[in-house]
Amino acid sequence: MKAFLLSGMMLLTLVAGAGPAAAQDRRDLRLADDIVRSVNTYSQFTIFDDVNARIDQGVVTLTGKVTMPYKRNDIGKRIAGIDGVREVQNNIEVLPVSNFDDQLRYRVARAIYGNPSFWNYAAMANPPIHVIVENGRVRLTGVVNSNVERMLARSLATGLGELSVESELRTDAEARS
Repeated sequence: MKAFLLSGMMLLTLVAGAGPAAAQDRRDLRLADDIVRSVNTYSQFTIFDDVNARIDQGVVTLTGKVTMPYKRNDIGKRIAGIDGVREVQNNIEVLPVSNFDDQLRYRVARAIYGNPSFWNYAAMANPPIHVIVENGRVRLTGVVNSNVERMLARSLATGLGELSVESELRTDAEARS
């Protein structure tokens, strides 16, 4: 089975083939670039949302978590409208509504992006560290430059009233491999 995986809107090739299958792989690779562009240019996509896509011969499976139901629907429609997408399986989950979770999201984001080590990320149009909060549990996703930044981000997200912190941050080197 030929498949590509987009995680944290980074492209990872899982399996590559030769011959006619290689042509399909190239189409899926171009499709992956279009999906990344589509999600990143969606004006409602924020650091509090995390969308992943798996592509297999034009069939796109979306997973992840978003803060509002309309984001789930809008992203699914945007992906379905991309030339080359045969089918979209939208498995994106909507995070529960919670004032506590909202406040915790902002505290964690301020702690991370307010730190001078992450100012270069904060200045980006689409900052790479995503803060997903569900029922008081924090999960950090995305890509950072180094293991030191990964550990610092996790440390900054700790002690802000959360029940737990889980880091799924990857370094650039890990994302490329």
